[in-house]
Amino acid sequence: MPPHLAVRAPLRIYVANQTLSLMNQTASARPKNWLVESILVTLFCCLPLGIVGIINAAKVNGAFDSGDIAGATKASEDAKKWTKMGFIIGIILNVVGGIAYFFMMKSAMEAGMDMQNY
Repeated sequence: MPPHLAVRAPLRIYVANQTLSLMNQTASARPKNWLVESILVTLFCCLPLGIVGIINAAKVNGAFDSGDIAGATKASEDAKKWTKMGFIIGIILNVVGGIAYFFMMKSAMEAGMDMQNY
């Protein structure tokens, strides 16, 4: 078993003649943070939804490192949701914009506009 997944024994700390016994939580895998994907969606697809994805992605590692596994998992799921929504909406808008641009250029050429000046 990899060392980061092993269950650890109780930890005893001796401070000023007092014994503190802490039980380590069972280790779980760090959730995917979706940061790279969120940044790419922000740059190339849909700025507003990509920013929301980045904000949620930035919460994942901090929550996991502080021991909030549920919070880290929730932030990871939110980052995934916003990143995927931004990607899909960005692709749809780019395709629709490309089609609209094509038809505008086609109608401008049919109307006899000189496209070299544009």
